[in-house]
Amino acid sequence: QVQLVESGGGLVQAGGSLRLSCAASGGTFNRYAMGWFRQAPGKEREFVAAISRSGSARYYADSMKGRSTISRDDAKNTVYLQMNSLKPEDTGVYYCAADRSVGLSNTLADYDYWGQGTQVTVSS
Repeated sequence: QVQLVESGGGLVQAGGSLRLSCAASGGTFNRYAMGWFRQAPGKEREFVAAISRSGSARYYADSMKGRSTISRDDAKNTVYLQMNSLKPEDTGVYYCAADRSVGLSNTLADYDYWGQGTQVTVSS
């Protein structure tokens, strides 16, 4: 059983940056591909970014390409999401998730473990 704890959310002005962190415990971290998802009020949870087990492959939602970077530090069992040039529409609860399967997925159902989320609010 993998436990995931997100941190780093907060209130930021449009154009600002945030770095989210997700600390994992209870499993072998490098056996999981990791993903970030977000959920805005009244909307479905959506894919943001994912990184492969080795860290060699990354996958971004079109809305975040060029504005975000996902990375992982296996020595710290942590995955990060650096977000720049933030927009009000980036507001939502951001969740990290772990995927036991090989590959890189943007589909919620493919992820096995989820964190509780961290709130990101971007003011205009």
